[in-house]
Amino acid sequence: MTEQVVHVVDDDESTRELMAWLMRKEAIPCRTHGDPRAFLAAVGPTSSGCLVLDLHMPGMTGLDIQRTLKERGVDLPIIFLSGRADVPRAVEAVKSGAIDFVEKPFDYKRIVALIRECLKRDAKASTDRQRRHVVAARIAQLTQREHEVLERVVAGQLNRVIAEGLDISIKTVEAHRAHIMEKLEVGSVAELVQATLEWKALSERGR
Repeated sequence: MTEQVVHVVDDDESTRELMAWLMRKEAIPCRTHGDPRAFLAAVGPTSSGCLVLDLHMPGMTGLDIQRTLKERGVDLPIIFLSGRADVPRAVEAVKSGAIDFVEKPFDYKRIVALIRECLKRDAKASTDRQRRHVVAARIAQLTQREHEVLERVVAGQLNRVIAEGLDISIKTVEAHRAHIMEKLEVGSVAELVQATLEWKALSERGR
């Protein structure tokens, strides 16, 4: 997995310095950015870690950055910071996927705990993405007919029913199942069904 980095985006230099100090103290890799556009240029879909993001910045707000990251497929967990109470924007940020909203001045222990929670979520999401890509690559090897057989196997249909539904012989169904299991690298029908359902679940979460 790509090294997890805590990105701090804030136009206030004192906040950036404080966050950098806290992360050094906790031995967590950290990069600070005073310019939102420089930050956006530094991250991409494969970036790992989390984002501590100021809600109010001149030129480009934290919500603007959040929307831009979504459009670019960058899925970093976000903690929003704000120097003043702004309930409507805080609600909007959380509804759009932010992990939490913290007012300045913030409690050091709380922000560190939130960051560690974000890093855990990011690690799990990264593992899910890797597993999804592996299974997706294997499923991509299937022919159209093998896809049709797979869907029916996962639905619990017997070979006889699959054969009748696709107007092919039972032996042909058995041959397709054998090829599917070989391509998906599973040793039993149970593993085949489990791998397919897991891939579908991971794909749904990844949307």
